[in-house]
Amino acid sequence: MPTLWHCQGVSLTHAPAGAVRQGSLRELNLALVLGRIAAADRPPSRADLATATGLTRATVSAVVEDLLAGRLVSESDPAPRSGAGRPARGLVLAEQGPAGLGLEVNVDYLAVCVVDLAGQVRHRTVHRADLRPVAPADALARLVEMAGAARDDAARHGLTLVGAALAVPGLVDDAGLVRLAPNLGWRDVPVPALLAEHPPLIEQVPGVPALTVDNEANLAALGELHSQPPGPSSFLHISGEVGIGAGIVLGGALFRGVRGWSGEIGHLPVHPEGRPCRCGGQGCLEQYAGQEAIVSAAGLARSELPADTGTARLAELAEAGDPDALRALRDAGTALGVAVAGVVNLLDLDTVVLGGGYAALAPWLCPPVLAEIDARVLTAAWSPVTVRPSTLGAEAAAVGAAGSVARRIIAQPAGWLARSG
Repeated sequence: MPTLWHCQGVSLTHAPAGAVRQGSLRELNLALVLGRIAAADRPPSRADLATATGLTRATVSAVVEDLLAGRLVSESDPAPRSGAGRPARGLVLAEQGPAGLGLEVNVDYLAVCVVDLAGQVRHRTVHRADLRPVAPADALARLVEMAGAARDDAARHGLTLVGAALAVPGLVDDAGLVRLAPNLGWRDVPVPALLAEHPPLIEQVPGVPALTVDNEANLAALGELHSQPPGPSSFLHISGEVGIGAGIVLGGALFRGVRGWSGEIGHLPVHPEGRPCRCGGQGCLEQYAGQEAIVSAAGLARSELPADTGTARLAELAEAGDPDALRALRDAGTALGVAVAGVVNLLDLDTVVLGGGYAALAPWLCPPVLAEIDARVLTAAWSPVTVRPSTLGAEAAAVGAAGSVARRIIAQPAGWLARSG
């Protein structure tokens, strides 16, 4: 029985060098046509696809029939047209069929999300709790329970989960080992091995890894990159939670660094001799602009706030003109702006996206961030930087995780078709 909790994917078999198998050609054509349908601004007809891909109409028709039979696409109502002849039916990604499962472990919540091929969120649940005193195995067990409910709900909507991606606020290596998640207190946690102790929740197919584990800021940046309407192809996405992480997108691709550990903006020192940080350093950005730091600076005791109300309460107080809340947000924005300005100077970015808990606080964080950018970025006078809230807000990491699975299915549909055929 295939299991969900195996970190390595199953690759499609490749033909020997110099040879092109008939099966390989079919796989390429399936991916080409499905990719065109996914990227189209309006539902393309079979004739549109033949023109766009250079394939013959007969080949396109055969490929489309396979995609229809495999529940990867469906036909839409024909668009009105002038002149004689029957209007052609367009093709769209199917609302039923394979879907991706997104999972997230953060400091004060667990989240599960299901996204279909069209990028629509079909299920999302969040469990709020302080997970710092919870052992990794127990936190993951709770997440598996939530994922089981998501799978059952997806099945009721005609969706089959065929891959999962897990977002974690820490450094993750290629094998899915969480090397360090300082705000959770996790070190060298073998996430795939712990999840393998639970029953399978998905049906694995060739070409789609059963499980990937990644940094939550990276997956949040991917969620923002592929959100609608489309935004810029290069930007810095900052996830502001208890910890602060960043995803760097350059030219439409996630920049990961040499070991995949880029984006640790929360541990850039903004006051080198400042407050001690959980990472072992001093004066890190998280100690001045993390959610708990802002709540504390505003005079709100965390023990008096439920886990999911800190950001909302700050926004309420700021909206009402509370001086302590406004001062705390201004100081946090200033510290954040110092760090952001350094990144902008280094990478020449023109867009900064405030995600996670920062999205709701953007009206008060953006002005001091922009003030620091204007004062510190060399090119700011003639190359302005946009700072805006995230489209997905706090949902970005889980949605980005599930969406990454859905995009793998689109890129390699042959595996799903082989399984469903």
